Amino acid sequence: MTTPLLIATRESRLALWQAEHVRALLGQRFGLDVQLLGMTTRGDQILDRSLSKVGGKGLFVKELEVALEEGRAHLAVHSLKDVPMELPAGFVLAAVLEREDPRDAFVSNRYAALDELPQGAVVGTSSLRRVVQLMNLRPDLRIEPLRGNLDTRLRKLDDGGYDAIVLAAAGLMRLGLAARIRARFDAAQMTPAAGQGALGIEVRASAQALRDQLAQLTHTPTWLAAHAERAVSRSLGGSCSMPLAAYATWQDGTLVLDAALGHPVEPTRPLLRTQVRGQPVDAAAATALGEQAAQQLRALGAAGYLASGG
Repeated sequence: MTTPLLIATRESRLALWQAEHVRALLGQRFGLDVQLLGMTTRGDQILDRSLSKVGGKGLFVKELEVALEEGRAHLAVHSLKDVPMELPAGFVLAAVLEREDPRDAFVSNRYAALDELPQGAVVGTSSLRRVVQLMNLRPDLRIEPLRGNLDTRLRKLDDGGYDAIVLAAAGLMRLGLAARIRARFDAAQMTPAAGQGALGIEVRASAQALRDQLAQLTHTPTWLAAHAERAVSRSLGGSCSMPLAAYATWQDGTLVLDAALGHPVEPTRPLLRTQVRGQPVDAAAATALGEQAAQQLRALGAAGYLASGG
């Protein structure tokens, strides 16, 4: 009798959907017996402060990595945008799955789009990336913090605390809540976060047989795009306190990478934007493309913006 594979996962409805999705893939492709190990992370517990003030998105993955390290689980499934740009020693991303819609979604019970909001309307988000882009689109808005899992955020909107909120379209679609989306932001308006819409599977680096098996689930175009996006942030010392967007798309065999950096303290300051193109055939080449974008942002004055992050 074979020992089941255990997936460490957060216990939010979206995280469980993602883990179940990977469990089903592993069953279909390899006939594996896979079970879930549900966990509550620090990121799930601390809801009264922004992530940038309490340790960043890594708070959503640390406990899962401890479970891997202690052998209580064999793999962890993450929203790739929540995975820190530098993994701890001994851990690797074994696979990146095909991306869902990476765009941000405008969700409101009263207004159909951002430009329909009245002056001074309250919009909820705790993402600095979204804050700076919203303020560049509509500096008259009041941006208020919004934490909690997806269902909690929707409930806060429904309770009347906000005129609108901004969420990842992918999460709403995965939970069958696409009807809540009133509009999807064009990626040129609201550039997504690195890895947004993609799922990453993390394992211990020493689990070579498992790594080889999981690698077969990788969607290569998404894998390369994510490497380029994540390299922008890594090159700039990326963290939750850095309002950076990076989004790569394939256009006729060319990877087009857009990156935007906002000011972390003065969100109405102009965004620094750049675009680079390349035809990466492996992760190293995709990473180099991301580093090129970061270099161009530095040439535009990124150091001055980053120094203000504190």
